[in-house]
Amino acid sequence: MSDVARSRPLTWRRLPARGRKDLALKIAGVAVTLVLAEAVTRGGLLPSRWFPPAGEIYVEFGKLAGGRPLWVEIGRTLSGWAAGLALGTALAVPAGMVLGSSRTAYRLARVAIEFCRPVPPVALIPLAVLVYGTGLQTKIFLVAFAVFWPLLFQTVYGVQDVDPVAKDTARAYGLGTLARFRTVVLPSATPYIATGLRISSSIALILAVTEELVVGTPGLGRAIIVAQSAGDPTRMYALIIVTGLLGWALNAAFQSAERRVLRWHPAQRLEEAR
Repeated sequence: MSDVARSRPLTWRRLPARGRKDLALKIAGVAVTLVLAEAVTRGGLLPSRWFPPAGEIYVEFGKLAGGRPLWVEIGRTLSGWAAGLALGTALAVPAGMVLGSSRTAYRLARVAIEFCRPVPPVALIPLAVLVYGTGLQTKIFLVAFAVFWPLLFQTVYGVQDVDPVAKDTARAYGLGTLARFRTVVLPSATPYIATGLRISSSIALILAVTEELVVGTPGLGRAIIVAQSAGDPTRMYALIIVTGLLGWALNAAFQSAERRVLRWHPAQRLEEAR
């Protein structure tokens, strides 16, 4: 295939039959959901005081999307999301590499890990507010704590899943520790880390919005609370839709990045073949 052909945008006609069918089903599912929401609210099955007509919510969503204040709130939420996710990744991945490479280190840390892992991040909000106040640092701390654990265990599993034959072969060829890590361990752990990042991105967004709802840090969560306090359910639901779309967009972005980075992996090749 020529470079010119590869550079062409992927249009509806160029999609494979299975791809067109999947896309059509997704669009139909969204359309049916929107129509059902409109029918339920217009039909009076839900109290109009707390559940305004879906059409009004869509109109309010369009107004918000065209204004700068919404994007400012999205940026505030994403700043805490990104900083917390980056901090959690920077701490979890190296720790997972060490624990996955050494059974002794893993056994030493296992009790502490099993004690801290079940602690809900929301339960740490009073402590975080006491230490960091009600600013951005509290959001970063809670997000980093929440994403640390899935990333840690995904990294540990990835390191421990290295093929022993590949390890022995690399050792037989005289590769040093760093060379074995770069050529054998890291490629084996990368798919696990990528999956952990994709899962953690959703967890990070949930914690960022939750912190804004509870603590009042600027962002989408606080905007939702302000709309609710002002007795404006239409705007409140529109903002909730924004958070859902934001989570969907982030997950789609991580899935796309995962497919590109791990194109060499057999699982991704099998997925593309389908």
